[in-house]
Amino acid sequence: MKTLQIILITLTLINFLSAQTEPIKSPTGATIGYENKVEQVKEVKTHSFNFAQAVKDGASAVEDKVIAWRRDFHEFPELSNREFKTAEKIALKLRGMGLKVDQGIAKTGVIAVLDTGREGPTVGLRADTDALPVSERNDLPYRSRETSTYLGNEVGVMHACGHDTHVAMLLGAAELLTGIKDQLKGKIIFVFQPAEEGAPPGEEGGASLMVKEGIIETYGIDVMFGQHISSGLDVGKVMYKAGGIMAAADRFTITVHGKQTHGARPWGGVDPITVSAQIIMGLQTIVSRQTELTKEAAVISVGKFTAGVRNNIIPEKAEMVGTIRTLDVGMRDIIHEKIKKTAMLIAESAGATAEVEIVGYAPVTFNNLDLTRQMIPSFYTALGEKNVIITPAVTGAEDFSFFAEKIPSLYYFVGGKPLDVSSNEAAPHHTPDFYIDESGLITGVKAISQLAIDYLLAEQNANVGGE
Repeated sequence: MKTLQIILITLTLINFLSAQTEPIKSPTGATIGYENKVEQVKEVKTHSFNFAQAVKDGASAVEDKVIAWRRDFHEFPELSNREFKTAEKIALKLRGMGLKVDQGIAKTGVIAVLDTGREGPTVGLRADTDALPVSERNDLPYRSRETSTYLGNEVGVMHACGHDTHVAMLLGAAELLTGIKDQLKGKIIFVFQPAEEGAPPGEEGGASLMVKEGIIETYGIDVMFGQHISSGLDVGKVMYKAGGIMAAADRFTITVHGKQTHGARPWGGVDPITVSAQIIMGLQTIVSRQTELTKEAAVISVGKFTAGVRNNIIPEKAEMVGTIRTLDVGMRDIIHEKIKKTAMLIAESAGATAEVEIVGYAPVTFNNLDLTRQMIPSFYTALGEKNVIITPAVTGAEDFSFFAEKIPSLYYFVGGKPLDVSSNEAAPHHTPDFYIDESGLITGVKAISQLAIDYLLAEQNANVGGE
């Protein structure tokens, strides 16, 4: 019986092998071997996903939406810590993309999470959302006609620093990146931050409050990327700098106390307005004559002066408010001390007194050296090497610096100047005539999307060849 079973098993095996093989014949017809007829699985080399092309196509696909979004945000701006409707619009659009959205962060902030479901790094992409107390002068169909109250004054409200474009570009990137989610790994955290221009007096806000509330730890953000539109840089280009790219900013208030008297008898009192004028001039010599400008730039500007109620009364008090910009920590400390000394000694020399208060707004915005070096090729990939420029440090300030203090970060500028307008003719930021050429918005969508992709896939040999 066992012999019969062995014979049957052997015949079955022979039949199976015969079915799976084909005899190999010699030229004389003899069988010299067998060829396996089962199709062999060969290693097939396929092209990896072309992320550069996906960014190019995706940015083109969302460009019209980005421009429409920007115009809506531009027409209906809101001041710092008051971005309620802005936040609702942002959240609605993000939820429409299928993203998980959290609101009420740092008062009116919005955060959305793109989770690929695959293990990898977590990248933060940030845009600021607030506008300025500026009345727009541009003759545009979507110009702002909004008004609000700022420091007790009725003011116009305008996106005079381009934060409307920042929001629109990041929304465009969110839609682009969500569309290729299946090709990515890790997470992308879209951070829409309020109050970059500074919270109203007595309130907290902005990036510092987001950091204080722990968004970096809560969302596990490893690196942060941010961008700023520039009215003086040609559309299609970006500018970056390794290390310190934007200055530290501090707000100072100097209150001069004199002695009130009739305007016809100035000798009967101590004029705080005249003393304040001398202090303002003295502050300028701190930069021009007492600061080592070959080391780094510095700026002291008085932006507000308040005194008196009538033309024929020399008041008892005058107040000036201004900003300090520095790019070096040591110089910052020295300038703070010199401002106090200058104000108090000039006031004393005239028989008045001066109180000086200096409040920090933001530290130097510092681009992590290793991260910047790693990500420069991403700019080349997205925009072409000729459109990527290294910039000197600028004396504008950014509270993005609070993120950069906590985690490696990279901040850069995106061109928004029409090509037929010279840099000297372009209206500066924070002015009623500030203008952005919307054809430059696609550049920001491409740049920030490519940065996110390349960082997430840094450990893979992804095909991210340039155009």
